[in-house]
Amino acid sequence: MGHVVQRGSLLPAASPGRPASSLPPACLRRLPPPPSPRQPMAGLCSAQLQGEAAAFTAALRTLVNNPQFSDVTFVVGQEQQKVFAHRCVLACRCQAFQGMLSQGPVDSEESPSNIPPQGPFILGNVQPEVFLAVIEFLYTNSVTLNSCIALEVLTSSVEYGLQDLCKLCVKFIKDTLSVEQVCEALQAAVTYGQADLQQHCLAFIEGCTAVLRSDRLAVDELDLVQAVREWAHVSSAVLERPVPEVAALPVRELRLPLLAPSELVTLESHNQRDLLIPVESIAAAWRSHALRKGSGVPSRLCRPRRGTRPRDHHRHLGPHAK
Repeated sequence: MGHVVQRGSLLPAASPGRPASSLPPACLRRLPPPPSPRQPMAGLCSAQLQGEAAAFTAALRTLVNNPQFSDVTFVVGQEQQKVFAHRCVLACRCQAFQGMLSQGPVDSEESPSNIPPQGPFILGNVQPEVFLAVIEFLYTNSVTLNSCIALEVLTSSVEYGLQDLCKLCVKFIKDTLSVEQVCEALQAAVTYGQADLQQHCLAFIEGCTAVLRSDRLAVDELDLVQAVREWAHVSSAVLERPVPEVAALPVRELRLPLLAPSELVTLESHNQRDLLIPVESIAAAWRSHALRKGSGVPSRLCRPRRGTRPRDHHRHLGPHAK
């Protein structure tokens, strides 16, 4: 007797004189009901397992700015550099890109088309290196930063609503903060409401008072004066305190006698607007020029630093002058 496959079981085939529908009920009762797709079978175990994250990230990194299989293009910066991307990655990782990429062109009846735009999308106000850092983060959840682009990547992370990227940028900026960048970093912290970065910058500026006492600074005094002025103006706006007050301690460490007469004239002109430097300090610097020595000025304020550019009058300031 042959067999008929039914619901995964083998049943006796119907005899020639009897239809299959008249099979004994006992045979049908032997068939177990199929498991419901919505209810797991009793005793079924499940787990979500994860492979090596580094291998996955490395694979996705090969797609960054890769024209292969790309379905959207950006033209970035004044250089008009083309950047290739994949809309599914951008859309699922960033809501701002999702909105941008889902707005299809308008057809002849002035209704949105179902065909998504292919680009190119023009992004003229962002550097290609900055935009590529954002793309790298969207693909790999990591980012390659340097001190030249970190603040601009922070700006882009805020504009695109990428909070995790914003945190990475803030951490990098805090870890690499320098005298040259602290004012700009403080301004960015205030603009984008990054209170932690703001406090870090203010603490850095206060700590620079001690740094300004060093003879080993590889910075010219005129540049230090400008840096302190920038700190003071930004800190004044943040703290809502007068410029002379917030800069009182750093200003005491500026070595004004090292500046040439023409530089002191310019300094006085700027000082009339913000009163950054006490008049007595400027007068002492002029006196050192008139007497051709550092008389009446603390000796530490007459010593050139490592980065001080030589001026003719330095030879009159004391035994430490070069």
